[in-house]
Parts: sequence; structure tokens; C-alpha cells
Amino acid sequence: MIIILKQGVTAEEKNNIKKTLKEKGFIVKEIIGKEDTVLGAVGTVQVDPRSIEILDGVSSVVPISKPYKLASRELKKEDTIVSVRNVKIGGSRIAVIAGPCAVESEDQIMRIAEKVREAGAVILRGGAFKPRTSPYSFQGLGEEGLKYLRKAGDAFDMPVTTEIVSPKDVELMKGYIDMFQIGARNMQNFELLKEVGKTGMPVLLKRGLSATIEEWLMAAEYLMASGTDQVVLCERGIRTFEKATRNTLDCSAIPVVQKLTHLPVIGDPSHATGIRDMVSPMALALIAGGASGVMVEVHDHPEKALSDGPQSLYPEQFERLMRDIEALAPVVGKAVEKTPRRIPEAMKEDYKAEEGSRSSDTVAFQGERGAFSELVIRRTFNEDQTVLPCKEFKDVFDAVAKGKAKYGVIPIENTIGGTIYENLDLLNVEGNITVVGEAQLRVIHNLIVNPGVKMEDIKRVYSHPQGLAQCREFLSENLPDAAQIPFYDTSGAVKYIKENRMMDAAAIAGDAAAAHYGLEILKPSIETNPKNYTRFYVISRSENAEFFRSAGKINRASMTFSTPDKPGSLFVVLDILQKHGLNMKKLESRPILGKPWEYSFFVETELEDRHDLDSIIPLLKENTVTFRILGTYTAAH
Repeated sequence: MIIILKQGVTAEEKNNIKKTLKEKGFIVKEIIGKEDTVLGAVGTVQVDPRSIEILDGVSSVVPISKPYKLASRELKKEDTIVSVRNVKIGGSRIAVIAGPCAVESEDQIMRIAEKVREAGAVILRGGAFKPRTSPYSFQGLGEEGLKYLRKAGDAFDMPVTTEIVSPKDVELMKGYIDMFQIGARNMQNFELLKEVGKTGMPVLLKRGLSATIEEWLMAAEYLMASGTDQVVLCERGIRTFEKATRNTLDCSAIPVVQKLTHLPVIGDPSHATGIRDMVSPMALALIAGGASGVMVEVHDHPEKALSDGPQSLYPEQFERLMRDIEALAPVVGKAVEKTPRRIPEAMKEDYKAEEGSRSSDTVAFQGERGAFSELVIRRTFNEDQTVLPCKEFKDVFDAVAKGKAKYGVIPIENTIGGTIYENLDLLNVEGNITVVGEAQLRVIHNLIVNPGVKMEDIKRVYSHPQGLAQCREFLSENLPDAAQIPFYDTSGAVKYIKENRMMDAAAIAGDAAAAHYGLEILKPSIETNPKNYTRFYVISRSENAEFFRSAGKINRASMTFSTPDKPGSLFVVLDILQKHGLNMKKLESRPILGKPWEYSFFVETELEDRHDLDSIIPLLKENTVTFRILGTYTAAH
């Protein structure tokens, strides 16, 4: 039953009501709502409601009609928000849980954890104990797997969840994990539910293979009656007559359950479909149906996975799914739950290579410390890589050409802003500079302020022109009267408002810039389009190229050329590429400096083998006025 307390009830009256209910044999839960404070009293005992109504501080007593008392929305009108460490699940949030079906090794879980964390997952999953249909299938690494999972979670600042299959493992597992997972086969293992519930920890409860919604909610009731109110329901498909998919994903269960319970409900499209190509569309269907999140299996080598490889997404597929979820979230009135991007400790330090030094391991970039380019360096090289900030792009090329830096990292193309033509032109001019690598970075813009500045204080917003343009929708909706002031660099804008102690201004930049300069992120991820990526080139002098290239298979080439001034001359060159099986990925024309109305062409092409390119270079030179290979490298994924 629900005991609605009077407005202004005293602490003494409330404690007396709780004591009376407990003495009668009830489990009592206090729920503070927007308007009323209520006590939920559940148990097997029978009492006359009037004996409770007469107690001081009681406004009224309402019976709960549902068999699941604590889980019922009759007891609690507002949505429950489940906290798994720093991650919230429920309400207007969409939380994404990702990782491999099973923890197979320390190296495997560390690799995948890094990839799903970077793509946007906020909780890491991975099975240490695996209940399998066949006794001869891989059953998991047990405690060793738990240790690897915990290490990966700590390394990438992610809460971890894994399935528990036996009551005897509760004490062991709770020292390693942040959320228990009850699998479909154990949904009605009531002794297991009781033991897990006693821990008070968050629990992910999957729907049974053939369970009705009421049976599912009754399983949640077992957990809540035993001691935890942090329960997340997970629809993972039910068994029907249909054989086209592993199970039948019951998307309609999402809105039905949300009307019956205050607990958050998410979906597992991986187990529901069992087919990789169906996971992403079904994940989006779950979000469209109102789910508070999805749990997705991801593996970087699913063909070698020890369990459930056919339903595991490749990391690049998961990354695309995350972008689609971010695009869909505003349509359904929700926001994707996020954790701050992991910033290498070296980016927070106030170190800078001296201008006059020649360093064998220094990497140059354009911008101030904390720039997106520096973050690319930390991920492409080492987290403690020595860096050389440069004011202009040309300064990066000069630093590499003169030996002040062994490598340079320059942006070459943005998915929204397009090609950075200045760097194309500099590549064409600097004859001893070659492209040796490629990297990609998702550009996440944040509204950054000095500590204490509130939204209503902001009169000016500083950022690079592209940063302002990419956040135009946020600025027009939230800061329509603030002046938008272009700055030479996003990170430089953060540095500027800090050094001038500006309490009426904000900067738009990455979270690394906020971390480096010790400022606050007032609003995270304010870019209009979540599919905002920048592609970078790694450049070096020719003599340093081979060492970097040895890190991966060469599969891309960049070149520049000019053609004779006659009809079809460009077609001839492109036809050579086509006939020799070189798939062109990019084509740009650029004006030739000092030669009005004459143009050179920039081409990127795929390579199966470097020899494919070498064999046609003489033919390309025969049909061009000028020709140069800018670099061969490994394409970024």
C-alpha cells in the first residue's frame, strides 16, 4: 500500500509511521516526489488501512493493485534514475552499454574498451561467466576475466557490468563490478535475485526467453524487495515461432513497460537478432520506441570471437551507430548520456618544447596547448609525446623542414567545413615534406567558461570561425544576444578568456583545452551536427618517413599534378588510375601560385600494394606537366 504523508509532516511523525509499519512486518520505502512524500509498504501481512490512516502525519492510504508493488508506477509516479557510478540511466537520457560478449584476454578487453569509450559508450560490458547452451562451448575466464574487466574499466573511466550466474559468486563479483547483470535464463532464478538484491548495487535485469511482461516485473520485484532500488530492465527479444532471427525483438514492450513501472528500460538488439547487420537498425528502433538506452556487443575481430561473433559489431559500425543515436535523440526528446572525453595527463601539463631546440621525437601542431591537433598527437604517438605548438600552419611545415620537429600533424579535411586548402597548398610547395600517416578525430565542441560564470552572464563567445559555425544552432537558441567573436584557434580562445579573467565571456573548444587551462565546461557537446570529424595528415621529412609508415599496411596515396592545356587531359590521367584499379577517394583543383588561371589537381587514391602505384608513375608523368607523390600511408578508420 501507499501511505501519502501530510504536507509539513515532522521527522518524528515520519519515523513513528515507519516504525509502526515495520513492526507489522512491512518492507518500507520512502519516496520523495515533486508534490508529495509517500511511503511504500509491501509484505505478505494483512492490515486494516484505517489503522494506518489514523497515525499522526498520514494524509491517506491507497492500496496498490499490481502484484509488483515496489516496481509499480502506482507507488512512484516519477521515473527512477539509476546511477551506475558516474553514469545515469533513465528519464530523458539515452545510455549506451557496449563491449564484447565475453572477456577473452586482457589485451582484447583493453583494445575494445578504448574503442567503444571513444565512440561514446558510457558503460563497459563483458562476460566473465558465460552460461552457454552447449557444455562444450567457452564458459568464460571466471575471476581472471573479472580482473581484466575491472582493469579496462579503470583505465578508460567506465563503470563495468557483467553477468552473474550463481548465488555463490555474489561476494566475489561485487568487488570487481559496478552493476550486476541477470541474464535471460536466470530471470526467474529467485535465489539468485534475492542474493543480488541484498547487495543494494545496480542490477541490469534481462527479460526471460518466454517471459510475460508481468513475470519480468515480478522478477524486478524480487530484487527490490531484497534491498536494491537500482534496477534497469532490458528487453532482449523473446522466443517465438519465427526462425529468421535469433529471437523476436519486442519493441512494443518498451512503451508498455514504461506505463507500468517507474524503472528505466533499455534494449539489447545484439541478442535479439543474432545478426550483425540487423543490430544497428533495431537499436534505433528501440530508441525511437522510448528506450533509455541500448546494450550492444562489439568485437574488433568477431570472426575469431569465442562467443557470439556473428552478432558483434565491428568498432567502426558501432561508431556509426553512436552518431545515428545522437542524431535521433533530439527527435524523441532525449539526450545521449556522455562522460567527458579521456584527456591524457600530459595535455594538462604546462610543457612546451623550446623554440630553438631540435628534438628527435617532437611533434609540431598548429594552435595552443589543448587544441584538437594535440589530442590527435597523443593518440597517434604516445600520451606523453613532446609537442611543439605553432601559431600558423606554415610554422608547422617550417618546424618539420628545419628539423625542430620530427613530425607534424595538420588538419586536411572536416566533414562539415570541407578541405583545409591552405594545407593542401603548403604540401604542394614544401618539396621535402611527405605525408606518412593519417588520423581522424571526432570534433566535440563545448561551451567553456571561467569558474563561476553562468549562462546569463555571457555577453561574448570566442572561437575559431569554424567552431562558431558548427555551434550556430546552440548559440542562436541559448545565447542569441551574445557577440560571436572569431579567434585564430579554439584552444587559444580558452587561453584568452582565462588570461583576461573574463567573467562575461565563453569560449567554444574541446574538453582537452578546458582541462589544460583549468576552466569549466558549462555545456558539453554543443555542436549542431554530431557527425563532425576532422581528418589529419602526419607529415615528416622524407628521411623520417619509413619508420612511421612501418606501423601499418600502406593502403592510400596522395598526389598532385598539373595537366596540359588541352581537352580531355584530366580525363587521361584519371583513366590511367581507373584502368590500373586505383580507386580515387578525393579530387580537388587548386590555382597555381604565380600562374593566373592555371590549376593543379590533388588526388587521393586507394592502394592494394605500393607496387601498383610505382608501376604507373612513369605513365602518369608522361601525361602531366608536373607530377609529385605527396605521400603513401595507412588510411585512418
